[in-house]
Amino acid sequence: MAHAGTLSINQLNKQYTVKGETLEILENVSLSIAPGEFVSIVGTSGCGKSTLLRLIIGLEADYQGEILLDGKPVSGTSLERGIVFQEHRLFPWLTVEQNIGLALENSTLSDQEKKRSIQEHIELVGLAGFEKAHPHQLSGGMSQRVAIARGLVNRPEILLLDEPFGALDAMTKYKLQNELQHIWQTEGITMILVTHDVEEAVYLGDRVVVMEPRPGRIRRIVPVPLARPRQRSDLEFVRIKEDILAEFGINREERKAGILELAA
Repeated sequence: MAHAGTLSINQLNKQYTVKGETLEILENVSLSIAPGEFVSIVGTSGCGKSTLLRLIIGLEADYQGEILLDGKPVSGTSLERGIVFQEHRLFPWLTVEQNIGLALENSTLSDQEKKRSIQEHIELVGLAGFEKAHPHQLSGGMSQRVAIARGLVNRPEILLLDEPFGALDAMTKYKLQNELQHIWQTEGITMILVTHDVEEAVYLGDRVVVMEPRPGRIRRIVPVPLARPRQRSDLEFVRIKEDILAEFGINREERKAGILELAA
């Protein structure tokens, strides 16, 4: 089992310069995430939630404030921090095991240890038997499982998920949500999920961070004190979900019509 990281974000501010003008993206974002916690982040397009993930993973360095993992400043990308994007980004000419193995190129593990870790994570995401398959032979959900395995194979302290199920059909999405919860419980690491889907955020998260846009700020943090496995029809589950949807002006009629995702 991997070590679970402690993430501390303190008074984070981020700007871009567009045509000579400063565009505020994130403003005074502070958030502490405990080891092994699953935190969901929701918000409409433009609230900076994906930018926040890019800063945590180390893809960008130009910001004000602090991002600390286990008390140490985040600097560049690292094997301690894994990420899964909405698009699986698999290389079509590589097999499942080769795509997962790419994440181990900079690892200090021996070849035998790498092989063992790849196989363990193929089995963890339910793809045993597909080791030699190429991406065109996989469904969208299976391809995302490969991406999740690739993000986990280094046994990072924290895994970041940026709309990982956003392009999938509803039934596949529900199945992978269940599998992601199982993986999180099995691996014991810290996870941060960015999503437009409020129901998904409540189903998976220990807490839901609600962000508002332009510039991106944390509006509120909603605890989800529900036992797992969770039932989507449970009255308290529905209450928490509707409470969050109301933050974005989605009324009861729209909720009855099944509008659970925020505008992209």
